[in-house]
Amino acid sequence: MIVDCALYSDGRRRHRLDDPRLALREAEKEGGFIWIGLVEPTADEFDAIAEGFELPELAIEDAIRAHQRPKLERYGAVTFAVVKPVHYVDHVEVVEVSELAIFLGDRFVIVVRHGDTTIPAQVRAALEADPEMLLHGPPAVLHGILDRSVDQYLDVTASIDEDLDEIEDQVFGDDPGHDHAERIYKLKREVQQFRRAVVPLVGPLTRLAEEEVPCIPAYARPYFRDVQDHALRASEHIEAADALLTNVMQADLAQVTVEQNRVTVQQNSDMRKISAWAAIALVPTAIAGLYGMNFDFLPAMHSPFGFWIVLAGIGGICVVLHRAFRRNRWL
Repeated sequence: MIVDCALYSDGRRRHRLDDPRLALREAEKEGGFIWIGLVEPTADEFDAIAEGFELPELAIEDAIRAHQRPKLERYGAVTFAVVKPVHYVDHVEVVEVSELAIFLGDRFVIVVRHGDTTIPAQVRAALEADPEMLLHGPPAVLHGILDRSVDQYLDVTASIDEDLDEIEDQVFGDDPGHDHAERIYKLKREVQQFRRAVVPLVGPLTRLAEEEVPCIPAYARPYFRDVQDHALRASEHIEAADALLTNVMQADLAQVTVEQNRVTVQQNSDMRKISAWAAIALVPTAIAGLYGMNFDFLPAMHSPFGFWIVLAGIGGICVVLHRAFRRNRWL
């Protein structure tokens, strides 16, 4: 459950703590802060930490259950934030979304991870290598997580743009009649999921950049403002990608419809030709069938030129039918 629980003071990592319930006392004694990282804890597993740090009950429920919208909430001296890091799996065009619930206090930061993301570990390693940033305490941790998450958003938008360019080339390329609707719809669905991770985060970042938030000093606001600007860029990219996917889907459906109409017209033309030749072939078949019956009173039956007369009649009728069908553009 607990990935790491360490004491930080004077810009350095002091030591790992095995008992989170005593962590806050150690932080107050050393004048530093405690950083606890957890992975998908159950309610029973989280109880001891929640009681020791006096975490708000509603925020605890959100942190354990996950599947929350990105948000920023204030509970007295505790700030609670939810962030959704994302990762784009390019070969299957899928946006994988994780979730981080962050509790921020004057002397502690608790990060609860749901899903597969390395951002908490990256931020911890980066801050431990930068004592000057680590001196800022929990706000530096929150900024690092938000900054890296938003940077991932921009990376994902770049990957989605590449797939969009590829889809456009396919739709308007050498094979315009091919149906790409399934791929377009799948990518559009992933963009929608991506939007749910990015767009709701803009509001909390705006509050961090412009309002007074517990545990966040005023001097940190410009740093959060920079993260907010990047989040706005990612949000605009998502809206543009979604609109472009809608237009490309409509164009693809239009091209498929045109191709289907062309095929239908060609099939109708072929059917007319087949019907015309069948009608012409019916004439000699019918006449030959009649004369092949055992009747003695058929026209020209006993004439020495009867065979040629009938053959000429068949030929004449066939020629008339052929010209009629050509005139009506059936042949």
